[in-house]
Amino acid sequence: MGKFLQDFKEFAIKGNVIDMAVGVIVGGAFGKIVSSLVNDIIMPVISICTGGDGYKNLKYVITEGREAAEGVAAVEEVAINYGIFIQNVVDFFIIAFSIFVALRIVMKLKKKEEEPAPEPPAPEPTKEEVLLTQIRDLLKDQQNINLKKN
Repeated sequence: MGKFLQDFKEFAIKGNVIDMAVGVIVGGAFGKIVSSLVNDIIMPVISICTGGDGYKNLKYVITEGREAAEGVAAVEEVAINYGIFIQNVVDFFIIAFSIFVALRIVMKLKKKEEEPAPEPPAPEPTKEEVLLTQIRDLLKDQQNINLKKN
């Protein structure tokens, strides 16, 4: 049990818990923004284009509802609310697309950070190095001439 608590303490101290908490809070707020965008802006425009009075009202009624009458209990309507399902699907795609774009940006930034800096060009040889190289080449040429004579 001591090892478990030790591991949890290290996990919490590293900041992973704080990062996760911030992510959950920001994600919840982002979800509300996207839901409002879909419910209050996108779906009303789509409803106008399709000639309906809103996607929330789109449903397939299985059993009609009845109000309470003398001696008869009220019956609630049983329906498949596919309009709300369509709104949730649009919510999902907007959130998924937004997360995809955000992750691509983060990955590009990480890739730029990980790229090693280009190596500086090799420095120019000094005058001494150039002179020594010339001497070496002359000695090689002399040696080759002596070998050809023998």
